[in-house]
Amino acid sequence: MSADSSHQVVVRVANIGQDPLPAYATLQSAGLDMRARLDSPVVLEPGDRRLVPSGLHIELPDGFEAQVRPRSGLAYKHGVTVLNSPGTIDADYRGEIGVLLVNHGQAAFTLNPGERIAQLVVAQYARVEWAPVQQPAELALTHRGEGGFGHTGTQ
Repeated sequence: MSADSSHQVVVRVANIGQDPLPAYATLQSAGLDMRARLDSPVVLEPGDRRLVPSGLHIELPDGFEAQVRPRSGLAYKHGVTVLNSPGTIDADYRGEIGVLLVNHGQAAFTLNPGERIAQLVVAQYARVEWAPVQQPAELALTHRGEGGFGHTGTQ
């Protein structure tokens, strides 16, 4: 089985680090694994946060963004996650992508050079053009209506 090339987009990338480019772990993975561009290990104490460089500078096509997301294994095993998840990389940003990690765990976590620290998901987006109305009652009715947090239940 092969990946559907109709869903591929070309992204120009400059990698100023020594690690390989982000890669998909499996054929149907949505996120590319990103690595820490570090010279030596870094310890994140419980409650600490740190902007970790990736070594990557990218050029996304117009109409696309890159989202930096947590790795589930780091979150589950160590309580380490991406603080501003998902972090958005806009198509016009050319600086090095940094990953804002936080240790929500109860023990110190040692981050090693080249370690996989986050996932990068490239997604197409739509630009919004507002169509103002005067009152909420002018919006189309739905079954849910104004039901907010927890309105649809837990089952």
